Amino acid sequence: MLTERSFYFYIMASHKNGSLYSGMTNDLIRRVQEHKQGLNSKSHTARYNIKRLVYFEVFNTAEDAINREKFVKKLTRARRVKLIETDNPDWRELFKGDETIPW
Repeated sequence: MLTERSFYFYIMASHKNGSLYSGMTNDLIRRVQEHKQGLNSKSHTARYNIKRLVYFEVFNTAEDAINREKFVKKLTRARRVKLIETDNPDWRELFKGDETIPW
């Protein structure tokens, strides 16, 4: 049986206009929880207390999500901030911890 799989490009922040981290995953809930737990104390997200999901996009293929991540990582910080603030001007936390949330 084939299942439809989604891939995600996401941006996390320490706080509004704070440190940023962008990544790609096939399981956004799991990955955000890993960032929030800060299990690897030497990771960028743990060192800079980056625990707030502020932006994400959904893709049908891993290749599309990877390409988006590479593109956004090349943008200036100002352009990444504008990308976040277009959909989330208050930088509110998008992850509620509930796996029933329809991403």
